[in-house]
Amino acid sequence: MAISLQNLLHLSICLLLLRSVANAQNCSDCIVHSRASYYPNSDENGTDHGACGFGTFGATVNRGDVSTASDLYRNGVGCGACYQVKCTNSNYCSDNGVTVVITDQGSGDNTDFILSEHAFSKMAQTTDAAASLRSLGVVDIEYQRVSCSYPGQNITIKIDESSSYPSYLAFAIYYQQGEKDITAVQLCETQSFTCKLLQRDHGAVWTSTPPPSGPLSIRMLFSDGDEADDTWVVPVNNIPQDWQRGAIYDSGVQVN
Repeated sequence: MAISLQNLLHLSICLLLLRSVANAQNCSDCIVHSRASYYPNSDENGTDHGACGFGTFGATVNRGDVSTASDLYRNGVGCGACYQVKCTNSNYCSDNGVTVVITDQGSGDNTDFILSEHAFSKMAQTTDAAASLRSLGVVDIEYQRVSCSYPGQNITIKIDESSSYPSYLAFAIYYQQGEKDITAVQLCETQSFTCKLLQRDHGAVWTSTPPPSGPLSIRMLFSDGDEADDTWVVPVNNIPQDWQRGAIYDSGVQVN
């Protein structure tokens, strides 16, 4: 079947646009123009029922400056990523904007972000301007990927309540740091050094059925899409042999 020059040009433009969107998701220097809204609730923080599987941590991490994401959710890979979000209305918006952590999936009215009310208000110049922003409901924004930083806080492993010792292990990774995504996780027996590649169950939750036995070491692959820059991070501390659901374990490591 012959392809016209017009159709070929249209296809080329579409491929370039798709590539641009993919690159923008991880580009720390790229500023993207979009729209943002907010979800009001009684405490102004995030939700403890987010798609990332963070639970109550997802409502209060980063002092409640959190957000749902649409395309940036990326089937859970985007969970824990940080973005600097600035609204562009010069009558109400500050130059600093707000840094938010992705903890949930959601979209509305052509938005990339639905911020917590707390985060949405922080984009404003003053308290009065924040009230005016909230009355608008949806605002034009510009955003870029930035490094997540939790001073004095190590990456932490939270054993999910759905886990059942010793046959099923599920856990979420808290306090993801730096600008890279966690794209793979291995669970290793500390005595035999045998490792098992885990499945991403949903969001930031990884599972193993059954998990390896004994004390366990986790390996996390931090990636920005460039294989040459991929980095495996191995925590200092292990998950104990008698791990329990609901338990929280400090990895002992931070990532710049």
